[in-house]
Amino acid sequence: MTVVGVLLTVALVLVVALLAAADAGKLARPDGATYPAALTRAATAFAAVVTLAAAVSSALAAVLT
Repeated sequence: MTVVGVLLTVALVLVVALLAAADAGKLARPDGATYPAALTRAATAFAAVVTLAAAVSSALAAVLT
């Protein structure tokens, strides 16, 4: 895979993670969460998406090599 492909994939994963974090934070507010709690939920969602992407790419690398 080329460097450009890797950079585009990383950028896509970060955009999806940011969108998931924004949605989690936005949905936490009507649920009655305070701003710090909503920010914590957003950070947790961001970390979960990035961790899932790392786990999937690690598993694919192990299978494909």
